[in-house]
Amino acid sequence: MNITEAQREKLRTMPARLKTVLTGQDMAIDLVAERLQHGELGLATPGRPKASFLFLGPTGVGKTELTLRFTEDLLGPGRVVRLDMSEYQTADRLALLLGSSESEPGRIAEGFDACAGRGTLLFDEIEKAHPRVLDVLLQLLDAARLTAGRNRVLDFSEWYVVLTSNIGGQRIMTLRKSKYETMERLVRQDAQRELRPEIFARITVTVVFNKLDYEAQCEIADGMVAKECAALSTRGFAVSPDRSVSDVVIQRGYHERLGARPMRDATELLVRNALAQELLRGGGGGGRLRSHRDGMKLQLEPSLA
Repeated sequence: MNITEAQREKLRTMPARLKTVLTGQDMAIDLVAERLQHGELGLATPGRPKASFLFLGPTGVGKTELTLRFTEDLLGPGRVVRLDMSEYQTADRLALLLGSSESEPGRIAEGFDACAGRGTLLFDEIEKAHPRVLDVLLQLLDAARLTAGRNRVLDFSEWYVVLTSNIGGQRIMTLRKSKYETMERLVRQDAQRELRPEIFARITVTVVFNKLDYEAQCEIADGMVAKECAALSTRGFAVSPDRSVSDVVIQRGYHERLGARPMRDATELLVRNALAQELLRGGGGGGRLRSHRDGMKLQLEPSLA
């Protein structure tokens, strides 16, 4: 396979880049990056997707986020076709997935076309899918081909496939002090009891995600505050946070069981509320963001002209 030095360097440094944007999951990133490198170097099994992953772990630990990040790193933005399996729990929903007429090509075919034939197909919460949907998935994993509406055959040999599941999440939350290897083995056993064995026979690698501890969530809070302020700056609001901002976000957003999602919601709410109050007072929307005196919200101190 012909590959440039720039492409080689990008693949070599991919794990480090992913670790800068996803906190607390270094082990998972290393496992995934190995298979991504195989896929991009032409070492994947012929006639199958470039790699397929089963991501296991509690909610809010980065399973979907890692999928989005590695796809953007390798292929660019907008290349993930995300399918929420909670929408496909009955047999009649299969038509929505695959298409049933000339005017309804199906969600998978629509995503395939939108990604120009190369991307990542994400089946979120796979344990909720109807058995007939799993039959379709097995066909895809086995031969990298899928027959959609209008008898159109889609070739997924240039794609990555990710299945996510919260199976084992409760066990991970209770194994606070166990070694990763012990936790991984037990969670795999849980998944093997609940999911069809044919899935495990076809998946390239199963990856168990760690619970995000308090230190990891503090680091995530810092990153989310910085990201939110950067996003506001692109809209003309020059907002700079001090250290106290993250402390308030952690107080409002830390959740042991739900991971990073409440932290993201708290960040957006607190920062935007502070900005909104300043704008309603007639301010210009720029200044220093810091904790409010009541300790549970933020305030924006306008810049001195």
